[in-house]
Amino acid sequence: MIDDGLFERFPKPDYCLALHVLHRLPAGSVGFTSGWCHANMDSVDITIYGKGGHGARPHSAVDPIVTAAQVITALQTIVSRRIAPSDPGVITVGSIHGGTRHNIIPDEVKLQLTVRSYTDEVRKKLLDGIRQITTDICKTMRCPKEPLIVFDEGYVPAAYNDPKLTAAAVDVFRNLVGKGMVFEMPPTMGAEDFSHYARTLKVPGLQYRVGTVSLVRYENSLKADGKSLPSLHSALFYPKPEAAIQTALESMAHLAIGLLHE
Repeated sequence: MIDDGLFERFPKPDYCLALHVLHRLPAGSVGFTSGWCHANMDSVDITIYGKGGHGARPHSAVDPIVTAAQVITALQTIVSRRIAPSDPGVITVGSIHGGTRHNIIPDEVKLQLTVRSYTDEVRKKLLDGIRQITTDICKTMRCPKEPLIVFDEGYVPAAYNDPKLTAAAVDVFRNLVGKGMVFEMPPTMGAEDFSHYARTLKVPGLQYRVGTVSLVRYENSLKADGKSLPSLHSALFYPKPEAAIQTALESMAHLAIGLLHE
């Protein structure tokens, strides 16, 4: 929408607002986070090239599976040894594919990574480190050519909830649903493309959470022997829709009207 000229055809807004359901809060409640709330999200595809051969004669091949194993382990040192402990960062290898049979060393292995950070500086260190470590290990393991490393250009930037806007919103929420039903939430390394709006427009942004589960199920989950609540993308997730939708509509309407009255 932004690339298609949304804010060239319509006036530039003073604020950007969004809401998202949450499985860990009761229906009728609202959750908020001030400051960083969602992370940068980068997707990286890596192809490691080897020299195929028989599993019984590994010395005559260049094993891309062993190489990939060393790369995966070494990548974890980027966060633990190159990023300050106070700066969040995540490198997760979510997919690895290579080989077809027990006794065949394949020609290549493919990896898929998700990379999370908050600041642009940490993001650069993570991505630069992935390229450097992967390339150097492949060279050390005598791979016939450099790895193919593709960084997805459609990355999702980190989302920052403007503290002043968040504080004003919290006052609105407490007046609407009651102080005991407004929860401060920790930041997450999850990603949300709503972040493009405030980042592109350079205006205050806020994304808050709306609870979805019944109060009974929520209270039971807090007990020592209570079952944890299924996450949003779980097949077992089920909300209390009427209360959640009503809270979502009323909270957004009150917040928008309050800002318009400024």
